[in-house]
Amino acid sequence: MGGQPLIVLSEESQRTSGKDAQSMNITAGTAVAESVRTTLGPKGMDKMLVGSTGDVVVTNDGVTILKEMDIEHPAANMIVEVAETQEDEVGDGTTTAVVVSGELLKRAEDLLEQDIHPTTLADGYRQAAERAKEALTEVAIDVDAEDTDVLQEIAATAMTGKGAESAKDTLARIVVDAVRSVVDDDGVDLDNVKIEKVVGGAIEESELVEGVIVDKERVHENMPYFVEDADVAVLDDALEVRETEIDAEVNVTDPDQLNQFIEQEEQQLREMVDSLVEAGADVVFAQDGIDDMAQHFLAEEGVLAVRRVKSSDADAIARATGARVVSNVTDVTGDDLGFAGNVAQKDVGGDQRVFVEEVDDAKAVTLVLRGGTDHVLDEVERAVEDSLGVVRVTLEDGKVLAGGGAPETELSLDLREFADGIEGREQLAVEAFADAVEVIPRTLAENAGLDPIDSLVDLRSNHDAGETASGLDAYTGDIVDMSEDGVVEPLRVKTQAIESATEAAVMILRIDDVIAAGDLAGGGTDDDDDDAGAPGGPGGMGGMGGMGGMGGMGGAM
Repeated sequence: MGGQPLIVLSEESQRTSGKDAQSMNITAGTAVAESVRTTLGPKGMDKMLVGSTGDVVVTNDGVTILKEMDIEHPAANMIVEVAETQEDEVGDGTTTAVVVSGELLKRAEDLLEQDIHPTTLADGYRQAAERAKEALTEVAIDVDAEDTDVLQEIAATAMTGKGAESAKDTLARIVVDAVRSVVDDDGVDLDNVKIEKVVGGAIEESELVEGVIVDKERVHENMPYFVEDADVAVLDDALEVRETEIDAEVNVTDPDQLNQFIEQEEQQLREMVDSLVEAGADVVFAQDGIDDMAQHFLAEEGVLAVRRVKSSDADAIARATGARVVSNVTDVTGDDLGFAGNVAQKDVGGDQRVFVEEVDDAKAVTLVLRGGTDHVLDEVERAVEDSLGVVRVTLEDGKVLAGGGAPETELSLDLREFADGIEGREQLAVEAFADAVEVIPRTLAENAGLDPIDSLVDLRSNHDAGETASGLDAYTGDIVDMSEDGVVEPLRVKTQAIESATEAAVMILRIDDVIAAGDLAGGGTDDDDDDAGAPGGPGGMGGMGGMGGMGGMGGAM
């Protein structure tokens, strides 16, 4: 080589390797976990997130906070993915999953400083995670799908600590009713539970509509407001004059020819309306437009029609009423129609909406959420979506765990005992995992203003005595039986959180080299905030953007 240096990377690239890379990634991951840690539990605090355009989001929901934050660091984004996976799979427990992953990284850093190899740590963490899932399954409580009381407790637990807590009993009841309504042989599809938000009124005034609410109004003033015992047609077609498939011009030289042309169009529209009337339709929902003349003909026949209905709403109406979505209006028959006890246009919070109710077997339902402001309603919606998710997985799995830090305390004791039977340095990793999961009861105590050490000692004492459901009452500070107290969570919330957190932590620990391409290493464009590219930001990536929006979140958090 003649003593000449070999240049592999461009001059703008930035490389961090070895322990510096591991430390940088661990710092970034734990910073994300710390950002949401104070939101955990019934006494968790909310975050105000202010966007670059001035949009404000006030929330206690872990995944919402992380999505709204402008995080750029690649390792930090891996932790965000943990929350997103938890949200997609279960619907709740996002903060738990992120906090556990952050704690696993923090405990691993201590072992890395003792020269424990990252691969050894990864093996130990994986063994601990497998044992953790087995141990949680062993202490899980079986739940029957007909046990509505327990299902409501599960729904209420998911809302605890969020903006909807003041009305959690009412909301939990309608959430359980909604999920039970849409259960079918294929399980529970939450797409069949539609959420409508109405500003005004109290949260307690929220209700479940056994049917569908369409955010539209009838297309013609002369159409009826209310139709009883309605035969419903759902169209994936327009009630308009059909256009030719080729470009063509029509030259009119005589007024009679123009009149014939107009009459022909009217005749087409009349035939479309007649086909609906002959089929017996009283109500028509069209996904496309309805011509003014067709509206007039429908009004003459006393048919209530709604146009430009969203595809999702049309599918929900079809599912609720038993109708079939028809692609060609002239092909409609009586067999294609669905049935609803009543279809009515009503005023809700100053807006006109069409209600499709009293269906024979509502396989699509609507939750109408009320609240004083848009921000309140948005947070209620997030709480309800979490509750829908946990009730769904409970019906699918049939197993729940006591809450209040009980599963984590039991898990910690079990893993320490499990570690005694492991040879080699992996034992240290398993013990670190056992310490890490205790971050949940410790955080619950801290957020409730209690002494975390005293709370942990009392919890361990009860679990040593075989009281597997003993958890921390954040309101009184007492150690109580959480299953009797009605604080319960689906088994899958905990197993998924353990699994996702472990996978993310292991992936980050196995990284020993970070190479930033030139366009990233340079700190972005001149328009970027100075903080974004500053060296030594969270994670020390400097030019890779650090934690991006984390710096800007300082005042908001």
